Formats: sequence, structure tokens, C-alpha cells
Amino acid sequence: MAGVKLIHHVNVQISDRARTRDWYEKVLGAEFLDRGPLNQRQLQLRIGTGEMHFTETPEAVCTGHFAVEVDDWDQMLLNLDKLGVAYSRSAGAVDAPPRTSEDTQYQGRREDNGEHYTYVHDPDGNMIELVYHPLGLMDSAGNPVALADNTKRLRWKQKDGVARSA
Repeated sequence: MAGVKLIHHVNVQISDRARTRDWYEKVLGAEFLDRGPLNQRQLQLRIGTGEMHFTETPEAVCTGHFAVEVDDWDQMLLNLDKLGVAYSRSAGAVDAPPRTSEDTQYQGRREDNGEHYTYVHDPDGNMIELVYHPLGLMDSAGNPVALADNTKRLRWKQKDGVARSA
């Protein structure tokens, strides 16, 4: 049986392309992917080593949430504060009881792996969980595993003449 290597992209509905692009670039450090004619159909951004695709619709519908791993927890929270982006430990309307002594109303810490987490909403109300794993990633044998190098601004290979600079 063939297996999945990674999630290539997530697509969410939005109501304003320019506002969405600006928010994701400022808040999550997204990179605009100029894909020529595809840009007419949807907004495509790279976040970390993955992609987000956005479909503009008059009445955007939010469903569920998605999570992104951040590389520096304290810097992310400082950026959220600087930009005035609200964040909360609870994903729902009801504030869940603290699970660890480090939990606050703004952020939580998981008992099993020390993961930090909080939730934000983009301008259309799409929920995003921000997570940070200070212990890192390991394989099933317990060996440390590094994530793909994001410093090189990775992109999927394109046919000649298609990719453009933003």
C-alpha cells in the first residue's frame, strides 16, 4: 500500500484576498507563491515548508482548525502582542480547566511532551493552533530527526518559465 509522505497544502475559504495575504505574511511569516495564471483562481502562500491555498468566496465558511509548528515560541508571542492579534489557550468558547501549572488563559503546555500551544483566528475567523515542541522530533527508535531546512525558502519545482519572484 502506498503511504502519505506529507501534507502538501490546506485550503481554506476567505472573503478578502489582499487582507488575508497581508495577515498571513505579518503574523506567520508566509511567502506569496506567484504561480502565474493559478493566482487568478486562488491565493497560494508558503508557510514554513508547507503551503496554504485560499479560495475567495463572498461568505467564507470556517471549519475545524489547522496547526502550525513555530520555531521560536517567545518571539511568536511577542509578534502576536505587537500586532494586536488575540490568542487563547482554549480552542472553544468555553475556557478549559488548566492541565499543568504552566497553563494560563493565553497559552497551554502539554503534560506528555512539553508542547506549548495557543489558538489564533485569521481575519475570516479560521482557527489556527500555534504549537512549539521544545524537545524536538524523533523517529520510532528514539533518534532525533530534523525538520526540512526552511532557511533556503524551499519551493516545489516548477516547469521552466512558470515560477516568478514575488
